[in-house]
Amino acid sequence: MRVAVCQLNARADRAANLKFAAELLERAAAGGADLAVLPEYTDYLGPAAGLPRPEPVDGEYAQHFADLAQRLNLWVLAGSFHETGPDPEHTYNTSLLFDRSGALAAAYRKIHLYDVEIPGRVSYQESAAVAAGGQTVVVPVEGVRVGLSICYDLRFPELYRRLAAEGEAQVLLVPAAFMAHTGRDHWEVLLRARAIENQCYVVAAGQIGDHDPGRTCYGRSMVVDPWGTVVAQAPDVVGVTFADLDLDRLAAIRQELPSLANRRL
Repeated sequence: MRVAVCQLNARADRAANLKFAAELLERAAAGGADLAVLPEYTDYLGPAAGLPRPEPVDGEYAQHFADLAQRLNLWVLAGSFHETGPDPEHTYNTSLLFDRSGALAAAYRKIHLYDVEIPGRVSYQESAAVAAGGQTVVVPVEGVRVGLSICYDLRFPELYRRLAAEGEAQVLLVPAAFMAHTGRDHWEVLLRARAIENQCYVVAAGQIGDHDPGRTCYGRSMVVDPWGTVVAQAPDVVGVTFADLDLDRLAAIRQELPSLANRRL
């Protein structure tokens, strides 16, 4: 399976963001990708006052990427967007996965919400406007079992253990908008840890650069193999980075070092 991580700098212009995301997917398809992964909040990262209205999973956002998946004959993980939530005050932060025909293969609502207070750095309460999801999701993609997650989920290893142990995931997807000040120290470490402890490929697509108001994302989108080796990493620019997943290598690692099979808890 060939994967493409699409690194994006979404701003406050939704139409421009969606147009550029489409261009990245076209580049992914031209490069022979089977699956392309876009980052968290692909359609908008800007002032709260300008947030697009939340939509259902069959709304305009979904249709945009369903059409692209079908036209490009490509599996598309459409980053995430604000899905209509459980009440007027809350949306869901939702990833949609489309198959090559443009059919919706899976939807995942972010479980762990980014509520942090770092003096002088960041004050953000995602839960003030976003409701937490409650269901883990693993879906077959070209015969490969793929587990879904979003950004801050990365700090919660129990989620990924459930995806790998109960869902039998072989690949873990992480669309993200990881902040620069934490990304420098934690992004690669956490991605490699999730890969090693679950003996899975980890495919992580991040936002990069400055976003209004006063937010900077780390980027460094990457693919990590089940041994914890970074097999592909994006440079610090908007673009597409490819990697070929070796499922025979995954099987060999699980056989030679059977830590998943040896677990006691």
